[in-house]
Amino acid sequence: MKNHDFILKRNSWIGEGNITLNMVEEDLSFYTKWQVADNTTGKISAVQEIQISGISENMRNELTFYDFTPKGFMVEMENLNIGKVVGKGVFDEKLIAWEFRDNELNFEGFESYYLQDDGSYLMHAEYVTSDQFRTQIEGRIWLPPIGSITDESKEKDL
Repeated sequence: MKNHDFILKRNSWIGEGNITLNMVEEDLSFYTKWQVADNTTGKISAVQEIQISGISENMRNELTFYDFTPKGFMVEMENLNIGKVVGKGVFDEKLIAWEFRDNELNFEGFESYYLQDDGSYLMHAEYVTSDQFRTQIEGRIWLPPIGSITDESKEKDL
């Protein structure tokens, strides 16, 4: 995992892409910000905020990554819409990915982050809920340039 800065090191990441919701007939653009905290007692906490064009309320996911092994980890995600789910993750030199399969909540999905030569990540995610709402996400995240403005109050309304 030493090839990866995402998740493993305290940092702020920003990103953008497109979201396809099966209940809406068009692709929606989104902007995201990740705040990854220090590794404390073998756990890494992160907050992901997502702003979707045309949707007034931002989404906030709180994630905890833990139980790291040479090829994997556990992940817990919590947000207001689904509550708390626990999943499994994998990684190699070029990929970080995790999936959730929670039969109690009838929620499942996955996220994959592919390391690029410039240090950014291309990402792909798919989620489905019990009411058959499907979400597909394609995007990219990157570290903002050193010295750029990264505090929430000065970014794109995140």
